[in-house]
Amino acid sequence: MDIKPEEMIKIDNAVPKKSWMDTPPDLSEGKFCYPAKAKTLDYLGLPNGRDWSPADEDWQLPENWQQIIHEGFKERLDKYRSLKVFMDICVRCGACADKCHFYIGSGDPKNMPFLRAELLRSIYRNDFTTVGKLLGKFGGARKMTPQVIKEWFSYLYQCTECRRCSVFCPYGIDTAEITMMGRELLNLLGVNINWIKDPVANCSKTGNHLGIQPQNFKEIIEFFCEDIEEITGVKINPSFNRKGAEILFVTPSGDAFADPGTYTFMGYLMLFEHIGLDYTLSTYASEGGNFGLFTSADQMKKLNAKMYHEAERLGVKYILGGECGHMWRVINQYMGTMNGPANFLETPVNPITGTVFENAASTKMIHIAEFTADLIKHNKLKLDPSRNDHLKVTWHDSCNPARAMGMLDEPRYVLKSVCNNFHEMPANTIREQTFCCGSGAGLNTEEIMEQRLRGGLPRANAVKYVHDKYDVNTLACMCAIDRAALPPLMDYWVPGVEVTGLHELVANALVMDGEIERTTNLRFEDLPGAEGDSDE
Repeated sequence: MDIKPEEMIKIDNAVPKKSWMDTPPDLSEGKFCYPAKAKTLDYLGLPNGRDWSPADEDWQLPENWQQIIHEGFKERLDKYRSLKVFMDICVRCGACADKCHFYIGSGDPKNMPFLRAELLRSIYRNDFTTVGKLLGKFGGARKMTPQVIKEWFSYLYQCTECRRCSVFCPYGIDTAEITMMGRELLNLLGVNINWIKDPVANCSKTGNHLGIQPQNFKEIIEFFCEDIEEITGVKINPSFNRKGAEILFVTPSGDAFADPGTYTFMGYLMLFEHIGLDYTLSTYASEGGNFGLFTSADQMKKLNAKMYHEAERLGVKYILGGECGHMWRVINQYMGTMNGPANFLETPVNPITGTVFENAASTKMIHIAEFTADLIKHNKLKLDPSRNDHLKVTWHDSCNPARAMGMLDEPRYVLKSVCNNFHEMPANTIREQTFCCGSGAGLNTEEIMEQRLRGGLPRANAVKYVHDKYDVNTLACMCAIDRAALPPLMDYWVPGVEVTGLHELVANALVMDGEIERTTNLRFEDLPGAEGDSDE
């Protein structure tokens, strides 16, 4: 980045001179995500595939685009009672105003959650309320124009759908749901972004966001196994597409592709080998993430279904899911009404401890953090946390597992069991009030790096606090997007803090049966006290 941190924090919070309705969005280079390619939209059967740029004056919208938006809005108001309620009940009290990380980092009033929602409410009032039709602008209404579409695109893609604002709303309005509806409406016009649509298309083609072919997925996992054997002396024996296995394990493809997620995947493999888990990996449902969440309800339903179809084909009892974010939000918030209960599977039971996970009686899918916490609670793992003594760790509550499924205590229990040096960030930045990484909901793309760094400022500021006070040098999390987005965020705002997944730390501390003397961690770095340690 050309902009230095000390310059970026000079945020202008002055009251704008113009009304928000009279302020056009900034769509200069670096201020927008690149649009989806025509061939991608055509493959997905989505409308109006063409080559265009948000910097263009003419966005090549369909001839009847206003009618499309009106009918699409009406359809969703009729279908989703929550949307109708959210359109009507906001009193603009401002309780959410300073809770959005993008507003904090940018100072742009339209990034206040209630004002971002007003971008849609103003059209709702004009088209669907008597007051709006009679009073127009005086009633908070406005007509749909090309500038409104550009405004929607600009600000709905400056929302990571993290839902922090909803925690503070006295009426419980979920602005993320409004963002989702707005993005669905834009999709009807072919106004969407490449960094979301390419993963959705890849997942439809190959089963994962990155387009990894089945044989390549298998080769990557086997490469991990070779590294593990070199580090531990223990041979790892995963199975692929094996019918009759007890458990199907599904994790984000980012864990198979990019550091530091790869070390987290190695941690899964070591844990499963150590406890003798009867599991299999699928080369066809090789993705836990669900970018359909950022596209439409139909795409979300389709992508969520693929791992359940695979579980049924393989005849497993239930699904164990890895460290992902939006996979777990879809599973816990939407699956019940989208896909229905997975009655062909069994309520998950930990085969090692006998614990019945009644919380997953409908979804038939449990989180790796609760699975590992249960193992530790029943003394089924031999752990040497001193292997992580060179790390001073803090925990980032990834938005979707934390706020969407309440996964708050289990990862901390695991973390404190495998690390001796753990420090919490300030209370108003963690747990239900956790700050987003600033790159979720499909915004982890390079062309908007400044916006991402601004959006990640509140999280980075909380990390800096514990870095300065406790010399924290490691930020742990359990989301593939976080593991991709947080390293550049830390490099920019808090140099010297590394990012790790939870099960990388578990694997470092895990004392495996038959292992050789461990001298390095999964990154081939010297363990504390090991031969060659630079501290000796």
